[in-house]
Amino acid sequence: MEGTYGDSTRSVKAVGSQSIPGVPVAPMPVPASTYHLSPDETEPLDSYGRSSNPSWRQLETALAELEGASAALTFGSGMAAITSVLRVLAKPGSTLVVPADGYYQVRRYASEYLALQGVTVIEAGAGEICQAASNADVVLAETPANPALDVVDLHRLALTCRGRGATLVVDNTTATPLGQQPLSLGADLVVASATKSLSGHSDLIAGYVAGSQPELMAAVERDRLLAGPILGAFEAWLVLRSLGSAGLRFERQCQNAQALAVMLRNHPAVRSVRYPGLPEDPSHDLAAAQMQRFGGLVSIELADAAAVHALVERSALLIASTSFGGIHTSVDRRARWGDPVPAGFARISAGIEDTDDLIADVSQALR
Repeated sequence: MEGTYGDSTRSVKAVGSQSIPGVPVAPMPVPASTYHLSPDETEPLDSYGRSSNPSWRQLETALAELEGASAALTFGSGMAAITSVLRVLAKPGSTLVVPADGYYQVRRYASEYLALQGVTVIEAGAGEICQAASNADVVLAETPANPALDVVDLHRLALTCRGRGATLVVDNTTATPLGQQPLSLGADLVVASATKSLSGHSDLIAGYVAGSQPELMAAVERDRLLAGPILGAFEAWLVLRSLGSAGLRFERQCQNAQALAVMLRNHPAVRSVRYPGLPEDPSHDLAAAQMQRFGGLVSIELADAAAVHALVERSALLIASTSFGGIHTSVDRRARWGDPVPAGFARISAGIEDTDDLIADVSQALR
């Protein structure tokens, strides 16, 4: 029966609640830096706030269930999760492949830190990453890639990595575990920012790592302990609190993104549209084969930067902000952050507004 659950049921079930009379239905935050120790000096489950926290464990259990993993580890941000994994896996003398078309800060970390430690860094786009993986020890893939939304063939990439003996890490931020299950497609680890759609309210920063290989997860946990990029207990509780509605929110975001993409693809003011849910999109067939939903992001190109700014200014619903996955529909002109895209390229993150209202608002703003 569990395999047939829908996204909202999965989300609510992942949050969980002990069916014990008198126990609160809602999870409770445990803000603690230190705990009572046993007088016989046996090791307690919790001793110090940098190593463990009950709020983390609740959230990690939920995230592992959603990702189809045996375990998950929370971090203070998505970048903290990614850099911890790369510190563990990318050793001096090894070869690391990172997305050329993914989140730009990952490339910066690889070139500004790992390369100086003796790691050979190769940047490869979604179409070239399988070939690049044939000479790699560690491969980090992001799919759909942010911001252009190209899709990586995860099954093929996993087979390539397995034949090489390389470790495959997949950034599942844009798809979320409600849209894609990289571990079931052969990934060794999943990394993601919980800042985005999972928490969904633009009020916290968090990240996580999920996997089913005990030794690998233990190594990442050890790095978290020593480096200290931990998630606050209150933030962990907020993410957990938000997870229960993630299925509903993500369903509406995907619905709005699909509707926006359909409307925008024929609009005279729009030069191009990318959305994996469009049948004519170059990534559609692959996305349909490996994703359960196409996500809440749409990428468009307008005439120039001024056209992007005018779109937001003329709208009653759109907001200009970076990041994505929140309840508000937002527009981010990516060239301002250094992404190699045209000046009029914008990433739209669909919110949870009523679809008809959003379409009407964007249509009038483009006129």
